[in-house]
Amino acid sequence: MVLNAELLEVYVLLLNVCVHGDSFTILQSPEFVSFQKGDWPVSGEKIPDLVALTMGFSVQEDLTWPGLQAGPLFQRPRANVLVVVRGTDALALPQSVASYPLENPVPFTLDSVAETVHSLFAEDTPVVLQLAPSEERLYMLGKANAVFEDLPVTLQQIRARLSQDGSVLASLPLNSLSRNAEADLLFLSEVQVLHDITALLQRHRHLAKDHSPDLYSLELSGLEELSKLYGKDSPQYHDASAILASVLQKFGEDVYSLYGNSAVVEVVTVKSFQAPLTRKSRSILESKQISNPGSPYNLAYKYNFQYAVVFNIVLWLMIALALAVIAVAYNLWNMDPGYDSIIYRMTNQKIRVD
Repeated sequence: MVLNAELLEVYVLLLNVCVHGDSFTILQSPEFVSFQKGDWPVSGEKIPDLVALTMGFSVQEDLTWPGLQAGPLFQRPRANVLVVVRGTDALALPQSVASYPLENPVPFTLDSVAETVHSLFAEDTPVVLQLAPSEERLYMLGKANAVFEDLPVTLQQIRARLSQDGSVLASLPLNSLSRNAEADLLFLSEVQVLHDITALLQRHRHLAKDHSPDLYSLELSGLEELSKLYGKDSPQYHDASAILASVLQKFGEDVYSLYGNSAVVEVVTVKSFQAPLTRKSRSILESKQISNPGSPYNLAYKYNFQYAVVFNIVLWLMIALALAVIAVAYNLWNMDPGYDSIIYRMTNQKIRVD
């Protein structure tokens, strides 16, 4: 009855929501990551840079966006969770830190952020999980391979999980949603994945206590399939939107609590992306041309984040050794053999005795 009352409240908020256009919502955020409330639009292609900045990483281009203020230098969140919901421009989330309009909703990935996390914290093996259940796309790195090895990935595995004990079907009021329809099962499968992720994190609480930040990227398209099949004015779509808003709210609170109130949880709601997702790849010929010293472009090697550390160690070590050699040479040049050298001192005494 309590869950039904919460869903009814979310359903009423969904009907009264007045936000037009896609949105970028901060669901949870620690105190040292300061998001300012306002209507500043954020571009979809800048979201990976925004995620990197919230985790304390540097980006190639400065992000001139007033929504995020600079935080403490020696504090960074332990995790960043980004959930992309396709098929709706806004969800009636009961509580959120801030929400901003999303413009230019082009497809994006957090591959650059994942590479930064892996390169900086390779020895600590951080958790990097990127999952899109509808496309059966999964990317795991570090400790995620051991923690989420039992996570259902394919649609067949997730639907089999719905019929097992502890399924969300036993706790969610489906109302107009059907357990036999293909689009309805896809939506419920994505809700099940969110539930299983928090369950696995609760089982492996030690992940939130290490020094390496974790990265989660989830893409949900169940609402989009429901809108195509039933329409956005259908009761199935409204019931699914209310369920997803309630589940995402609880998902954000659970993750935020598991990481000791030191996690950033963002939700991106977009009706549809403007262009298909394409990944840039480097060919073998391109890498050969870069490593070729006779290239007319004189391209440099890829920048390594450890370069500044190694450079400073070598520089100051060379300066210290140079100063030591100068000091020794100066003392040897100005040394009095009769008083400063024990060899000459013993020789002089022997001569006097003779």
